[in-house]
Amino acid sequence: MSIIFFNEWKGLFRNKLFLFFISFFLLLLFIVTFFGNIQNKKQIQNQQEAKNHIRDQWDEMGPSNPHSAAHFGTYAFKSNSILNSLDEGVNAVTGLVLRLEGHKQNEVAFSESSQSLTISTFGKLKVSLLFQFIIPLFLIFLAFNTYTSEISSGRLKLLLVQGNSMSKIIFAKIFTLLSLATLLLLFTILVQFFLNINYIKLDQITRLVIFFFSYFLYYFIIISFTVFLSLLLKKSTSALSLTIITWLLWTIFIPKTVGNFTESLTPLSTRIELSEKMQDDRSKGIDGHNPFDDRKIELEKEILARYEVDSLSHLPINFAGILMQADEEFGNQVWDKHYGELYEKLETQKRNYQLSGLINPFASLQSLSMASAGTDLLHHLDFLSHAEKYRRYFIKTLNDEYAFGGSKTGERGWKASQDFFRSIKDFSYNEANFISMKNKYLIDIFCLFLWSLSLVCLIIYYSKNHPFNEY
Repeated sequence: MSIIFFNEWKGLFRNKLFLFFISFFLLLLFIVTFFGNIQNKKQIQNQQEAKNHIRDQWDEMGPSNPHSAAHFGTYAFKSNSILNSLDEGVNAVTGLVLRLEGHKQNEVAFSESSQSLTISTFGKLKVSLLFQFIIPLFLIFLAFNTYTSEISSGRLKLLLVQGNSMSKIIFAKIFTLLSLATLLLLFTILVQFFLNINYIKLDQITRLVIFFFSYFLYYFIIISFTVFLSLLLKKSTSALSLTIITWLLWTIFIPKTVGNFTESLTPLSTRIELSEKMQDDRSKGIDGHNPFDDRKIELEKEILARYEVDSLSHLPINFAGILMQADEEFGNQVWDKHYGELYEKLETQKRNYQLSGLINPFASLQSLSMASAGTDLLHHLDFLSHAEKYRRYFIKTLNDEYAFGGSKTGERGWKASQDFFRSIKDFSYNEANFISMKNKYLIDIFCLFLWSLSLVCLIIYYSKNHPFNEY
C-alpha cells in the first residue's frame, strides 16, 4: 500500500496543473490567514482603545448622581480571540459589544439567533470559506475519476496482478488525497500558530487540534464518498455529477431546510411578543402576583420597621435607591424567567440541528469549526450570560451607593464622589475553556466518526465483491 501511495504522489507532482493549484492554494491560504490575523489584531486593538476610553469617562466623570450614571451605562466587550479569524461564525451578525444600563437587560436579536444555526460564510474571503467550500470541491475533482482512469490506463489490472487487493489500492488513493488536504490544513494552522505565538495558550492549542481533526475527518468523508461513487457508478461523469449534487445538498439545501425545521419544532417568541410579556410581568407581577404598587408598599413597611422610624423622611438612608434596586432585582427575575426559556429553546434548536449531522456531515463540521474558533451560538450565549451578570453588579453598585452612600430620602440632587466611580470594576470576560464545553459537541464528533467508519466499511465490502478481484 505504501508503494502505491508514493507512486500516486509522484503521479500528482508530474502534473503541472496540479502543482499550479497546490501552489495557488498555499499562497491563498497564507494571504487570507495573514491578513485575517492583521484584521483580527486591529479589532482587538480597537476594542482595547474603546475599553480605555470608557474607563477614562468613568474616572473623569466627577461627582454625579448614581441614578443618572446608571442610565449613562457602560459597555461589555466580547473577547476577540486570536482564533476568530479562522471562522468568524455568529460574530458576523451579533457583533462584539453590548451596551449595559439600568432597567434594561441584554436582548438577543432574533434574526441573528435564527441565522446562527446555518450561518453562511459566503461573501467574505475567510479561511472557513476556503476550507468548507473551495478545497472540498478541489478534492472532489481530483477523486471523481479514480476508478475509470485506472481502468483506462491499465494500471488497475497491473496492480491487482502484482498481488495488491482492491481495498489497498482504493485506500492508497484515498490517503494520497487526504495527505494533500492535511498538508493544506497543517500549513494554515502552523501559519496561524506562528503569527500568534506570543498569545497562544493551552486552550487555544486544544482548539487548534479540534479544528484540525474536524476538517481532517470531513475531508476523509468527502474523498471516500467521491471514490466510492466512482467505484459504484463506473462512469466518471456520473460520479462527478452525483458527488456535486450531494455536496450542494450538504452545504446549501439541507442546512437551510433543517434550520427551518428545527425552528418550527422549537419556535421562538418574536421580539415584540417577548417584550410585551416581560413588560406585563414587570407591571403586574410575575404571573399576575405581586405587582409594583404592592411590592413598593411591602418594601416601605419593611424598611421603616428595620430602622424603627414612622416615615421615609426620618430614614438615615435614601429609600429611592433601595426601591430602585428592589425593582431592578424584580426585573432580573422577569429576565431570568423569559430569557431563561429563550436560551433553553436556542440550545434545543442547536442540539436538534447538530443531530442533522447523521445525514449531513457538513453540519457537524460547521458546528465544530465555529466552536473551535469560539464563535458559535453556545459561546455567544455564554458571553451574554456573563454580560448580564456584570450588568447586575454594575447597577447594584450604583443603586447601593445612592441608597447608603450618604444621601437621604428626597435628596434627588445628591452626588457620589469621583473616587466612588473610579472604584467600579470593569467588565472582564474570557471565553469558556473548550474542555469545559466539550459535552456540547460530542454529537458533532460522533457524527463525523460515524460517517468515516461507515464509508470505510462500505468501501471494504464493495472491494471484496469487485469484479477485478479475479485478476
